[in-house]
Amino acid sequence: MLVKAAAETVAIGLVLALFGLGGMLVFMVLTRRRGEAILHPALFSRPLLIRAGCEVIARLTFALAITLTALSSASAILQATPLITIIGAAFFFGERVGLKRWLAVAVGFAGVLMIIRPGLDTFEVTSLFAVIATLGFAGRDLATRAAPRVLSNMQLGVYGFFVLIPTGLAMLLYSGGGVQLDWLAGAQIAGAIFFGVIAYNALTIAMRTGDVSVVSPFRYTRLLFALLFGVFVFGEQPDAITLSGSLLIVLSGGYTLMHSRRAARVAAA
Repeated sequence: MLVKAAAETVAIGLVLALFGLGGMLVFMVLTRRRGEAILHPALFSRPLLIRAGCEVIARLTFALAITLTALSSASAILQATPLITIIGAAFFFGERVGLKRWLAVAVGFAGVLMIIRPGLDTFEVTSLFAVIATLGFAGRDLATRAAPRVLSNMQLGVYGFFVLIPTGLAMLLYSGGGVQLDWLAGAQIAGAIFFGVIAYNALTIAMRTGDVSVVSPFRYTRLLFALLFGVFVFGEQPDAITLSGSLLIVLSGGYTLMHSRRAARVAAA
């Protein structure tokens, strides 16, 4: 939300680069305070390179999505990330996903299709940026799971935010836009960095130590906040189909969460 607000007066490429710079500096300080090296040989391992590529794709396309489309719609589509992550966890990490959860994943994807509405007059090509971002974030989360254990969460934070700097600058050079910051835009970017660092670290810890299929559905809670901000801050008016699609995505994720918890209790009994 803060990134979208800042991008109304400042070029999105600059916003992305400053967001990456601020987050990188915070994680660098935290890494050094723990006595860890900023540059580690594992930085060039395959999972980290895949993670960096997915991070660039995800951040860039989602920034474009929330700039060019409604925040509520882009955020609703992004909620399919846990569904894709569940599929990836099943294929790459051998996590068990039963028939009921596969059906829940299908329902969630149906919700995404209701929001983007391919083939209809209301279809917006720019909504595909959110779809690509969803795939990128899912890939990043799966690569985080496979990241070498010798790297701390703080070191992963340094690398994750660093890749946004050249990405944002390249986007700025290509598309241009305003480069002068006023106090409001600066405060919005600073706020995005603050909350982004906290959320990034928490998600990294969860994806590396928890069951992916259990952790992922918790992300659905942010859809509510995106809808509220979209309506009351940006004056958006999601239609009934968009809200219905969002509801399907949330219900599928909620069911997946409850099913995972039930299965965990049975296994522990």
